[in-house]
Amino acid sequence: MNAHAHRTAAGAVDPVLVEVMGSALASIVEEMGETLVRAAYSSNIKERRDCTAGLFDAEGQMLAQAELASPVHLGSLIGVVAAVLERFPAEEIRPGDTFLSNDPYSGGGSHLPDMVLVTPVFAEGRLTAWAANLAHHADFGDRGHAHIFQEGVRIPPVRFARDGVIVEDIFQLVLTNCQVPAERKADFRAQMAANRLAVNRYSELVDRYGRDTMRATSAALLDYTERRTRAAVAEVPDGTYTFTDRFDCPELGEEELDLRLRVTVTGDELHFDFAGNPPQVRASVNMVWTALYATVYYAVKTLVDPDIPSNAGLHRPIRIEAPLGSIVNCVEPAAVNGRTETCQRVVDLIHGALAPAVPERVTAASNGANTGVHFSGLDSRTGRYFVYLETIGGGSGARATKDGLDGVQVHVTNTSNLPVEALETEYPLVVEAYELVPDSGGAGRTRGGMGIRRTVRVEENDVRFQLDTSRQLSRPWGLDGGLPGSPATVELSDGAQPVSGGATVLQPGDRVSIVTAGAGGYGDPAERDPRELERDVREGSVTDTSR
Repeated sequence: MNAHAHRTAAGAVDPVLVEVMGSALASIVEEMGETLVRAAYSSNIKERRDCTAGLFDAEGQMLAQAELASPVHLGSLIGVVAAVLERFPAEEIRPGDTFLSNDPYSGGGSHLPDMVLVTPVFAEGRLTAWAANLAHHADFGDRGHAHIFQEGVRIPPVRFARDGVIVEDIFQLVLTNCQVPAERKADFRAQMAANRLAVNRYSELVDRYGRDTMRATSAALLDYTERRTRAAVAEVPDGTYTFTDRFDCPELGEEELDLRLRVTVTGDELHFDFAGNPPQVRASVNMVWTALYATVYYAVKTLVDPDIPSNAGLHRPIRIEAPLGSIVNCVEPAAVNGRTETCQRVVDLIHGALAPAVPERVTAASNGANTGVHFSGLDSRTGRYFVYLETIGGGSGARATKDGLDGVQVHVTNTSNLPVEALETEYPLVVEAYELVPDSGGAGRTRGGMGIRRTVRVEENDVRFQLDTSRQLSRPWGLDGGLPGSPATVELSDGAQPVSGGATVLQPGDRVSIVTAGAGGYGDPAERDPRELERDVREGSVTDTSR
């Protein structure tokens, strides 16, 4: 078909075709993601879906991202094409190449376990697009977090495959630095399969419409998304809005940091100013700029128009400033493994700041964490090392007209829970309790979501346990008179606390009980419908009606 047949008389791209192309690209990334999940070996990917997939144009602008993704994963994708092109001249890139990267400071990533594979797509002999996917390789357990050199192997963009075949020397170098290399080998091959599928699907579209039309419609799709975003932002009242919140994590001990934000709305543009935030810390919770941008883009999308396509057009009306060397825009060699804890709090900052402007669109504070639990050691059943990673959900913030959700991943995380059956089959661990925590959601006209209690018993010698979390020292705030949710806690079977910021060594029969934070309520609790309060008591989510 002639490419020009898809243009209107005035030369513009047919808007119907733009819509069709947007759906086609979205379908490709969804199929990529599902292929990765189905082909993966590790429980973190095949069960918890801790991965993402995306398509980019030749210049590295995002065209589509899979819905299965955690929004923070965009931070490991948005800079990777530029990083590859900086190290490899375009004329040296060939069909069948695939590049690997994970380094936040030189490869476009946002923390080291997120391994990104990016593959060029050629059409009519020219580089036309990029297929990229990310998988969180749950391998680098039992690490220090004083600086990034302790957190795992750093990989700048390297050529991982030529002519569709993995470069064995590079592969072995990576596998040698992993604790569970058999899992890594299978998961990398699943990532390769996902990108091959994307290249084939995109090539089929080129065969049908032509390269020039694909390029033109992709550009028009970004313009369309920009127009929709600007129209939605224009509905937010102009003004400057500020908010401050408290941040804690086990690595900081009893120290709490003040995080702050100033948002300025001017017409159809948004300016996010993170001036005044603390300097980067000797802990894993620092954010590189890609993680910060991904978090802000997520928050804007959810507040102004959740149905806006996930592509680079959304980013154009948004300006972000953050002090270099701060906790929200760190520089090398800051550690970044636990950056999602801070990302979650940045979303709360945005919601808190914009609550006066769009109270019906924001939520009260959610659990404010990405509670990651790590158990690692030698499994005597197999004679092999194991690493069990899971992020446990908590309460989501109450909405203006609806209760918050109970025991879910919130905001920039989007992974599934690992089923107890899979956990106990694959690891020498037993789950003794997995339940919602009554009264952990803040009271209000609408109630905050409840947190989760998970108690795990260890079955092997010398199992090392580490915890990433937040909201242990503060509580998720409520809105418009709503009460705060309960904080997070963690306790060993003897009543002791785990080693703060380090690994606690457990022996057979030892238990760890992790309780995630609830979420804030919305509105005066006295305004809650008595029938809903009665239901809460009947279902066990509320036992203390005086709250």
